[in-house]
Order: sequence, then C-alpha cells, then structure tokens
Amino acid sequence: MASAPAPKSSLQMGYLVLYNILSATAWSVILGRTVALCVLRGPQVVYEDIGEWTKWTQTVAIVEILHSLLGVVRAPVFTTLMQVSSRLLLVWAIVDSFPFLAFSPFYSSMLIAWSVTEVIRYSFFALNLSGLRPAFLTWLRYNTFFVLYPVGIFSECSLIYMATVPAALRNPLEKVALYGVLFIYVPGAYVLYTHMMAQRRKVMRGSKAQGEKAQ
Repeated sequence: MASAPAPKSSLQMGYLVLYNILSATAWSVILGRTVALCVLRGPQVVYEDIGEWTKWTQTVAIVEILHSLLGVVRAPVFTTLMQVSSRLLLVWAIVDSFPFLAFSPFYSSMLIAWSVTEVIRYSFFALNLSGLRPAFLTWLRYNTFFVLYPVGIFSECSLIYMATVPAALRNPLEKVALYGVLFIYVPGAYVLYTHMMAQRRKVMRGSKAQGEKAQ
C-alpha cells in the first residue's frame, strides 16, 4: 500500500515508527485470533470475536491517505486511496451491513491475507525507519504478495458477490452498485499488483547490487 517512508524530521520519524509498530501489533492480534479461532472453533465464529477490532484497525488506515497526500511517505496517492477505500468498503458496507456473510470462510481467508500482509509491511517499515533492514523481512515484504494478493482479492470479490443478494432485497440499486464495484476490481487489482511488481524489481535489484558490492 505504501512505499518506503521518507521522514523529514526526527519528530516525523518518531511518529512513523510508532504508527508502524502499533499497526503491526494491531494486525498481529487479528492474525493470531483469526488463525486460532479457525483451527479451534471454525471460521463461523471469527467475526463475533475479532470483527469490531478488524473494522476499526482498518479504519485507522485512513491516515495513510493523508500521509501520502501530505508527502509524509513516498507513496502514490491513487494506489493508497484505492486499497484503503476497497478495504473500508469490505469492513463497513459489506460485512458490517450483512454480518452473516462473515460466517463464510472467505471472511477468514480475507483477514488472514490482510493481516499477514500488514504485519510484514508495518514491521518492515518500523525497522527500516530505525535503521534496520533484515534480509528475510525484505524478502517477505516483496515476495509474499504473489500469494497473499490473489487470496485477498478473491476473498473480497466473493464477499461482495455474496452481498449482492441481501443488498438487492434492501435496495435494487445497491445490487447494481456492487456489481459495478466487482467490474472495477479487476483493473484495480492489476494496478496494485503491477505497483508491487515494480517495487519488487527495484528493491531486489538494489539488494543484488549491494550483495555484489560486498563480495
């Protein structure tokens, strides 16, 4: 969702380090609870336990749009806005409106894909800002999206599609709007995926050059 942050002052750096640590912690809670509940009790109980926490954790990410707009981080405004808004759609307009949809395994698979991605991403940024860049975390940050993005996107689209039935009963126009969202999901996913591919090429190329220099 965001490129490597580029703080301009110690205060800004401190804020970003704290933000990333807290965000990584919040998503770690979601990941741990979701996996534990799925294993021990089944995906149908995940929303009741961690749904509210997930909703508000994701809502806090609205500040990342401001980070991008204000130049606090080097992140494209469009891709940040697109990813944050699509997730807000899922947690508020879809799952919060129709909680029974969260009984589906797609809700749990979505949370696992999101939380693994975010724990890696926020941990990577927190350490990077602190002057640390573990090779294993860099590899995870720029390679796990190959699997996590398709899982997350498929889960999101499945929930949106499932929501078209109850949405149509409430208001036929809502069903049309949701189909419109599904229609733009493919090009939207392509933009996010190619953005990560471009970042991966740049980072992996830089890592390779550093390795060769050190030899």
